[in-house]
Amino acid sequence: MSPTLLRRTLLACALVAGGAGFAVPAHAAGPILTATFTQSSTWNSGYGAEYTIKNSGDTAATGWAVEFDLPAGTTVTSSWSSVRTSTGNHHRFANVGWNGTVAAGATVSFGFNVANLGVPVDCLLNGSACDGGTLPPTTPPPTTPPPTTPPPTTPPPSGPVVDVSTAAQLSAALTAARPGQTIRLAPGTYSGAFLGRAVATAAAPITVTGPATAILTNPEASGTNPGCSVPAAGFDPGYGFWLYGAAYWKLSGFTVTGALKGIMIDASPHVTIDGVQVRDIGDEGVHFRRSSADGIIQNSRIERTGTTQPQYGEGIYLGSANSNWACYGSSGGIDASDRVQVLNNVVGPDVAAEHVDVKEGTVAGVIRGNTWNGRGIAGQNSADSWLDVKGSNYLIEDNTGTFTTPGVFANGYETHNPTAGSGCGNIWRNNRSDLGGAGKWAINVTSTSKCAGNLNVVYGSNTVTNATSGLTNITVTP
Repeated sequence: MSPTLLRRTLLACALVAGGAGFAVPAHAAGPILTATFTQSSTWNSGYGAEYTIKNSGDTAATGWAVEFDLPAGTTVTSSWSSVRTSTGNHHRFANVGWNGTVAAGATVSFGFNVANLGVPVDCLLNGSACDGGTLPPTTPPPTTPPPTTPPPTTPPPSGPVVDVSTAAQLSAALTAARPGQTIRLAPGTYSGAFLGRAVATAAAPITVTGPATAILTNPEASGTNPGCSVPAAGFDPGYGFWLYGAAYWKLSGFTVTGALKGIMIDASPHVTIDGVQVRDIGDEGVHFRRSSADGIIQNSRIERTGTTQPQYGEGIYLGSANSNWACYGSSGGIDASDRVQVLNNVVGPDVAAEHVDVKEGTVAGVIRGNTWNGRGIAGQNSADSWLDVKGSNYLIEDNTGTFTTPGVFANGYETHNPTAGSGCGNIWRNNRSDLGGAGKWAINVTSTSKCAGNLNVVYGSNTVTNATSGLTNITVTP
């Protein structure tokens, strides 16, 4: 007997037993969830997709997990707004903290990108069929392999200006980006792993631009790290925006927030970041790494970094520590992210580590016209200054720094010499420092003997107030 017929029989019996005064009880309140699959974009080698989870019940649902199988040869390459686990062709997507509750009548969604053209089968939502019907058979029926020649699909984005308004469209546009193209973001939230790898030119850069209300977020890492954080199928490192081997890109206007790391520039020279906002980041805000030389970050705002790991919450990070050169160094061993310019930015408050961490091996950058707000520096792992300058031959001028409690603050600017010749030949000019009665020196040079022949220089045009010791611990140059 089917469940429906059984219920009708029991109801009829109850009516006979109870007589005309019997009242049928109201249905039990509860959530009713379904999950609907849609392809948001397609191209000749894959597609972007979303599942929308709807609660048509009358109480909120707490927690969800969607799982399905893909045909052999079809794989998930990235995902967002979910925690993904994959075993062979079986994929499971569970909610993250902020989208686990589905109110009555409301929807939430998550998305993913797929290589090849097979679509999900045998979808389950919290162990029941995604469409609210009966469960699929225990043994799935044979699936039809993808055709050798795929059917016609929507071509990837093209044209000099590509307008995008969804995460899937943005991912597709980045994959198809070519020199001279502008990818233009509409206002809205874009959740996912956004990676650019195309190589552009000085004459024809690739531009990604949008208003501050175009918000990129990527709160969860997923997949297996292949080592030294290189792009790989199924690996999402949790970066808000990632350039890898992508020369001559321009990023402007939009916001990156709620990611494990903010904007990561790897092996990508001549990248310009202009007018972006980076905030509420687990580790560092913006990182030029793997010999990403000749970059610029300007007119941008960075605040509330190190929310997960304060000791790694640098606002702007240039290069890599020598202990990481095996991963991020060039063929000569050094991470030569040289000649990066940091211009007219506002960094802080609540940047938990250095506002700019200038790593050993980098040279000849310019740090000019910035505002440092030191409130909230955590002081962990000796991160207790606006700038820690381990690179060499930097020009540091016309910056304004302040510190107010809470926070841990030792000096405004510091030099260190972890490798031979590092932390030397730097110049400070026209900087204004207010140490808030907590810091000792505006500019603390830890060694002169290690910089023989290439001394650090502090000019008398620098000023300091509210310092417990003074302007600098070395002789001032008039």
